[in-house]
Amino acid sequence: MLDREGFRPNVGIILLNANNEVWWGKRVREHSWQFPQGGIKHGETPEQAMFRELEEEIGLRAEHVKIIGRTRDWLRYEVPDHFIKREVRGHYRGQKQIWFLLRMVGRDCDVNLRGTSHPEFDAWRWHDYWVPLDVVIEFKREVYQQALQELSRFLNRAGHAVRRGEPPGRPLPPHKKTGPATQAQPLNGASTPESK
Repeated sequence: MLDREGFRPNVGIILLNANNEVWWGKRVREHSWQFPQGGIKHGETPEQAMFRELEEEIGLRAEHVKIIGRTRDWLRYEVPDHFIKREVRGHYRGQKQIWFLLRMVGRDCDVNLRGTSHPEFDAWRWHDYWVPLDVVIEFKREVYQQALQELSRFLNRAGHAVRRGEPPGRPLPPHKKTGPATQAQPLNGASTPESK
């Protein structure tokens, strides 16, 4: 389902723990990290799609999270031609996304990366809110920055500052490398960057 401009409706999910660290997933068999995201099916609202994707990608259900906020409008990114399947080139341009900020009220052990036969992630970790965008596939970086910046306004309402002594809404720091992943779960199968 594409809009008139060739963008597929999609949702993105920024999941926080009690320390305002974000859930950060490593894509299957890749060296890139990202937030959970996925397409909105015909007839779904963005919120319904978000809960479906949350369960499909990381095994969490509605009772494991609390919605804190969402972006006001769609955020868009274009996908480079070499990532687009030949049969949809010329029609498909990229994704338009509504981003949700969630608070995890479940436990780490509720996360299940193997909930479907086509997993998106093979490892995950909690990371500082301002994640290192150099480990995100390049064409998604600007949207990540926009989503993190816009949703940071909800962090004080959630009861915590972004980091001790730092107000939300500050500019993103320079990119830095992440440390080793935790909760590594080697899996079979792969997916392409534009599929989610």
